[in-house]
Amino acid sequence: MSGHSKWHTIKHKKGALDAKRGKVFTKLIKEITVAARTGGGDPDANARLRKAISDAKAANMPNDTIARATQKGTGGAEGDSYDEITYEGYGPGGVAVMVDSMTDNRNRTVAEIRHIFSKNGGNMGTAGAVNWMFEKKGYIVVGKDAKPEEELFEIVTEAGAEDLRDDEDNFEIITAPDDFEQVLEAVKQAGVEPQVAEVEMLPKEYKRLEGNEARQMLKLMEALEDHDDVQKVSANFDISEADMESA
Repeated sequence: MSGHSKWHTIKHKKGALDAKRGKVFTKLIKEITVAARTGGGDPDANARLRKAISDAKAANMPNDTIARATQKGTGGAEGDSYDEITYEGYGPGGVAVMVDSMTDNRNRTVAEIRHIFSKNGGNMGTAGAVNWMFEKKGYIVVGKDAKPEEELFEIVTEAGAEDLRDDEDNFEIITAPDDFEQVLEAVKQAGVEPQVAEVEMLPKEYKRLEGNEARQMLKLMEALEDHDDVQKVSANFDISEADMESA
């Protein structure tokens, strides 16, 4: 199983998102605001904003909160101005890590992200250090019990998916970024509710970690994702089921 899918599974099992709903709302509001600022406030004409609003509704964010965040982005309401910054670095065992952030204070954020890396067995890298190890893809995860593999393969490939991968407990659907929405819609129209549905940086290959390095890597991921300014973390690690359970 890929570390990518495993990390989503770990977060789900630990209930990290539900336990920190306030923090989740903060991240979603930032994404809505920046999406509206960069692509306009009409979700029908702005795919990024459309996805952000969909995620916010899935997290039970009130409609008026969504509207205020959109208005901040379009200049219709006062609010903080966020810069989008991607940090690159290395985790335990030389794992490549990419950290997408939104911040209103670049100096504060870079210092805090650097501290998280060093505290958890990693180190910050320079721009371009690891991004060549990733590629931007649509990434959809569904449970094995959702549909038979052949049927799901037919549904997603007809909608434009690039690949369907068997990942032990789940199926991973990979798409080009531009095809993500139509493939996701096809999956939902087939009565399947995805566990994960994102456009993100996927590793081209994975680095196997075991024992202490695996556990330390998971701590690094948790610490990074727990930071208020971090929107998303991508890393190319792979760990065993036993190490995942012991984390």
